[in-house]
Amino acid sequence: MNKLLSAIVSLSLASSLYAATKATAYKSSIAEESFQTYVALKALEKLGYETQPIKEVAYAVAYSEMSQNKDSDDVLFMTTNWDPLHDNMYKKVNGEETLYRDGTFVESCAQGYLVDKKTAEKYNIKYINDLKDPKIAKLFDINGDGKADLSGCNPGWGCEKVIEYQLDAFKLRDTIEHKQGEYSAIIADTITRYKKGEPILYYTWTPYWVSGKLVPGEDVVWLQVKETAHPVTKDTSLPNGMNFGFNVNNQRIVANASIKEKHPDVAKLFSIMKIDVNDISAENMLIANGQNKEKDIQNHADIWIKQNQELFNSWIEKAKALQK
Repeated sequence: MNKLLSAIVSLSLASSLYAATKATAYKSSIAEESFQTYVALKALEKLGYETQPIKEVAYAVAYSEMSQNKDSDDVLFMTTNWDPLHDNMYKKVNGEETLYRDGTFVESCAQGYLVDKKTAEKYNIKYINDLKDPKIAKLFDINGDGKADLSGCNPGWGCEKVIEYQLDAFKLRDTIEHKQGEYSAIIADTITRYKKGEPILYYTWTPYWVSGKLVPGEDVVWLQVKETAHPVTKDTSLPNGMNFGFNVNNQRIVANASIKEKHPDVAKLFSIMKIDVNDISAENMLIANGQNKEKDIQNHADIWIKQNQELFNSWIEKAKALQK
């Protein structure tokens, strides 16, 4: 009886210690990154981890804090490591040594410049380089300074550095103004101008809801670049020969390095989780249409898990097999 009691107490203590392991997710200010973050958090809950409120910080801060806690007993992670867009931030914290990254969470994330189809066809605009012509650039002038106004990328996201690099490389400083600020507000204004029939020039990415409102090929067209000019990679051309100036990225889950040894179940989970890019775009459209509160987004995650229950369960089963 004493042996049985002792075994029960030991098991209880082990369970308490295990359950006390905390899991904290980082994300940027982009609301549309919450969905995939919640899917990952709900998977961790199934594995028995104590999930914490999401920490909303700049990407660079997330990488820094995860790397500084590379030996932590807790799990610190972010589901939106844009590869290769975030390579410089990853390398800056010696990511190969201080962070864990294995597998691909979301594949084929495109990004680049677009203009409204009507203006592109009327003036034969195919490349961002075409806006070096002051007459073409002036078509997209909003504030009357003669320059095209490009609805651009928030500082700290990584994409802004590519845009700034290309403005110099393609000698577009005299004809394009990179408008930065809160992207959601800037792009909302861009959509409003499109609805009024005005020419628009903007940067965006997928998965994101914008391409559901301004549909490429129908409402707008992607602009190419005449040659690769990128601060991180040497070649941004696609297999079909097209070149949008940005690499097609993958989103990967990145975490503090210690999970590989201390939490192999989590390491396994993060290496096998996958969400289709179109599922994220569809969820992002729900956010754009008003379902934008945290409880709404958590509900979207629950619905996605229910619709993909077999896949979700397979993640948990394979991860649990590695629990210590």
